Amino acid sequence: MRAEQTEREYEIRVWVPEGAPPASGYPVIYLLDANAVFGTMVEAMRAQSLRPEKTGVVPAVIVGVGYTAREPFPPDRHYDFMMSVPEEELPRRTDRATWPEHGGAEAFTQFIEEQLKPDIERRYAIDRSRQSVVGHSLGGLFVLQLLLDHPGTFRNYVAGSPSLHWNLAWIARQQETFVSRMTDKHSEIHVFLAAGELEGSHPSGVIERSRAFTQWLNRTDSRVVRADFICFEDEGHVSVLPVFIGRALRFVSSD
Repeated sequence: MRAEQTEREYEIRVWVPEGAPPASGYPVIYLLDANAVFGTMVEAMRAQSLRPEKTGVVPAVIVGVGYTAREPFPPDRHYDFMMSVPEEELPRRTDRATWPEHGGAEAFTQFIEEQLKPDIERRYAIDRSRQSVVGHSLGGLFVLQLLLDHPGTFRNYVAGSPSLHWNLAWIARQQETFVSRMTDKHSEIHVFLAAGELEGSHPSGVIERSRAFTQWLNRTDSRVVRADFICFEDEGHVSVLPVFIGRALRFVSSD
């Protein structure tokens, strides 16, 4: 699928539950980094949604947003998932090389809202009141940027090991004005952050930053935002993905 604004190409993968949809339509999960984790989420959904009364996971359409490249984490994701950040605010690479091009998060948001969502809603029976977005690492950063800048575009915002250290100044500015972007028209918003225990030694401070972000959300004056954070024992930045995805499915099913 080609983005009209940027002409960037995306590989969209869709999984639809068997059987007739509910009268209101299926819940829908928009999953970033589909190259790496689409299969993981689909298999978790297939197994767990058979007995939702036991697992807490209800059938939902899964829309994976990925790339035509074959590697699990193509460099294009830096552009799509990140806001424009001044060079001096970027993390320093140990090899002193430059980071891939970034700054396309607004255009990527526009692609999702104006092209991808309408296309999915034309093709499948979707409950627009039960939309979720799930991302990990830079994808988790994008999810939280989306929450701060466009609250209410989804009901559930799920961020695993979010790379909050990439965009600290922008995030701080958005936090100052976040409540002003919330209105009485917004239904309840649920936010889930997670990280792996073994990430605690990383200089990004992902565990501490994720926990602090969760606490900040729960302290805001907004009455419609609820946030949770979990640190998974004995898991690292990549090994956390399967357990994070399993918990994410339960989280988005509980609204």
